[in-house]
Amino acid sequence: MLYRKIESLIEAHLQSGSKKILLIDGARQVGKTYIIRYVGERLFENFIEINMVEDSLGDRLFANTKTVEDFYLQVSMLAGSKMKDKENTLIFLDEIQAYPHLLTLLKFLSQDNRFTYIASGSLLGVTLSQTTSIPMGSIRKVRMFPLDFEEFLYANGMNEIAISSMRKKFERLEALDESMHNKMMDLFRKYLLVGGLPDAINSYLSEKNIQSVREIQSEIHDYYAADASKYDEENKLKIRRIYDLIPSNMENKKKRVVAQNIENKKGKTFQNYSDEFEYLISAGIALNVQAISNPVFPLIESSGKNLLKLYLNDVGILTGILYGNNIRAILDDEKSINLGSVYETVVASELIAHGYKLFYYDNRSKGEVDYLIDDYGSLSAVPIEVKSGKDYTVHSALNTFVQNEDYHIKKAFVVSNEREISSKGKITYIPIYYVMFFHAGSDGEKLQF
Repeated sequence: MLYRKIESLIEAHLQSGSKKILLIDGARQVGKTYIIRYVGERLFENFIEINMVEDSLGDRLFANTKTVEDFYLQVSMLAGSKMKDKENTLIFLDEIQAYPHLLTLLKFLSQDNRFTYIASGSLLGVTLSQTTSIPMGSIRKVRMFPLDFEEFLYANGMNEIAISSMRKKFERLEALDESMHNKMMDLFRKYLLVGGLPDAINSYLSEKNIQSVREIQSEIHDYYAADASKYDEENKLKIRRIYDLIPSNMENKKKRVVAQNIENKKGKTFQNYSDEFEYLISAGIALNVQAISNPVFPLIESSGKNLLKLYLNDVGILTGILYGNNIRAILDDEKSINLGSVYETVVASELIAHGYKLFYYDNRSKGEVDYLIDDYGSLSAVPIEVKSGKDYTVHSALNTFVQNEDYHIKKAFVVSNEREISSKGKITYIPIYYVMFFHAGSDGEKLQF
């Protein structure tokens, strides 16, 4: 079984006695159902799982369920013998987005407090935004992502002692020895190929066959593209077009979305597609990075909507699109191949999975910095520059950025393939894999590095 960090969160919530219902959100195929089932069956004597998509395509028992009493009646038809009491009965509502009215019903199930509940679904961000009565005080919504790099290390046999030791070195800004660095870079490059989707990782671990991995990634990419247009008939072609453009946008110098390219119509602006962007982001299949021209803490106050970067939620899908079955382009670190977009995708997915809201610096005269994150400890922004080649010390825009006294920058990071850790002024150079130890903290208020 693949180790998932969210397991401890689910277990702690279910054992806390909280009346709030845990709602696990996330894109398809990130492992929501599996991990909830694993924890639920282990903790509860009576585990009842109901897949609402299957119900909507079959008996439709829950299609018109609006009251707690009606809900219990329908559940009893499926698993009446397992409906005991709150302490030993967990009811898992999977794919709850199939019936948006059940999201409203969660409030009343929580108040009734007869059983323990947990729910999950894809496109929940979209569904909740379209739900007239959101049960905000009755649910705890947590987003689940594909496996991050640390979880990938566990999947490949690295133990907690080794990872804890690396974390301590990172905290002290110490480099790994050369043999360990080489091992980490080898695993990092394999992560670029395999990504973090559980099916792709399990296929890689069992078969070591890149073609099998690519087939899984391609299938899931197609699922995502279908999901992107399934729930919005009016705008589905524009949503699909924006999603399909993400890889090619990543290969452009600026990497940001160009509104006029979406439908190849001059005069179109970001405002014309704001709903479509929000749809892709809420669905969890696209990761957004917003532009900042005045990087003053907190960054959200000066973010702009008109300049936006979108990344795929899984780096394995991206490398499959860009390089197909040719693994040498990544494993051999080919000089002719620019992995900038691939490295940026990994950093985006790591930081978002670890609790950060992402921004980038864009200034017409002063250049661009890849990422900005908030540091609540120093009440300042922290710039991060991502380098995939040998010229990792060349970053004129970052140099100008950290020297601007109006921005009050205390520290900055450049991540690259380089093993050695060094500092020059406010800029610290660290190996790319150390990004796995950047965490916003459970309360989102303390930057840990």
